[in-house]
Amino acid sequence: MSIAHTCAAGMGGLRAAGDLVARLQMAKGMRLAEAKQAVADALGVGVRDLSDNQVMHELRAELRLGRIYEAEVNYFRDPSPLEAKLNIEKLLGLELNGVRALRERLGG
Repeated sequence: MSIAHTCAAGMGGLRAAGDLVARLQMAKGMRLAEAKQAVADALGVGVRDLSDNQVMHELRAELRLGRIYEAEVNYFRDPSPLEAKLNIEKLLGLELNGVRALRERLGG
């Protein structure tokens, strides 16, 4: 896990696509290059765009995947953290623990 975290942090984490790549690496046991390609394909961008903060900031907003708030700018139309997790789950075809726990509590 520490290697996946190091690589994800090097890709900008939540500022870019590092968190998405790390999720695939840990959940599906993918190698770094394979996970990057899978995320790029799911997002419809090139692998190089995954570490571009500006491209990913706009794309994460468009796909409602959550993004980092810069300074005191309030993105009031952005999804809640849980909604962002739901969207990430759908996009990458994963089951996330927080979303699963919510479904269990809601009975569905």
